[in-house]
Amino acid sequence: MKYKNLILTTVLFITLFASCQTSKDSVIVLHTEYGDMKAILYEETPKHKQNFIKLVESGKYDSTIFHRVIENFMVQGGDVNQKKNIEDEDKVNYTIEAEIQPDFWHVKGALAAARQGDQINPERKSSGSQFYIVHGQKFEESDLKQMSEGRAHQQKQMKLRELLGMKKYATLRNEVIEMQKAQDMEGLQNFMETIADSLVEKEFGKIELYEFNQSQIEDYANIGGAPHLDGEYTVFGRVVEGLNVIDSIASVRTAGADKPVKDIYMTAEVEKMSKKKITEQYGYEYPSEEK
Repeated sequence: MKYKNLILTTVLFITLFASCQTSKDSVIVLHTEYGDMKAILYEETPKHKQNFIKLVESGKYDSTIFHRVIENFMVQGGDVNQKKNIEDEDKVNYTIEAEIQPDFWHVKGALAAARQGDQINPERKSSGSQFYIVHGQKFEESDLKQMSEGRAHQQKQMKLRELLGMKKYATLRNEVIEMQKAQDMEGLQNFMETIADSLVEKEFGKIELYEFNQSQIEDYANIGGAPHLDGEYTVFGRVVEGLNVIDSIASVRTAGADKPVKDIYMTAEVEKMSKKKITEQYGYEYPSEEK
């Protein structure tokens, strides 16, 4: 009987121990000369989360730099392939499928994956290692409305160029070219207002206006960010400590290609913390899961 009780106690202990182990999560710590930043990674973007943790734990981010810095916009780094004396087998030459989630936007401190533009990367696949952290600025609701309208107009222009490149619209393309050569602004405007919209919708469907929800509006007004990137890039985490470090990096002097004049190096490590504590300390709610 005592032996059976011992077995049951041991099994219960192992079960509880395993439960405690699975209830932990990873907090990313980025060390820089300006201080440390701590970031949580979202469960809802599992491919990006797994990849980022793998790169941190393998030390690949150590001695990488923030190679592109634009104040009031973002700081970009993590280009493993540009490390000094890197071997070919240590390079990161893959991409990650997009995990763009409507619940995560580009508020200050957002951690997101860099990628190539839509023209050569229509699936919006992320870089295997490069990431950026939003610095941003504050925007009023009226600014966001204008931004939405501007984005829709830009998308329409891109689709129109694609449409005019189609063989079946060669005659129409030549007519537009002739109007441009003749600087026939009235004719071009009439074309845009009466023909372009209907053709674009016929070929590609209606271009929906991106609408910012109330939470986004409040965040961009009170915290700031880079709202024009929302829905375009995968946001997979957020800096929850060390926002002042972003301010410091964003304010450095830069040269060509927005590269800091003095290299800003980083190292990275994983800090394990219970999910319950992460929720309590940083406010991140895990999706449909016990803490």
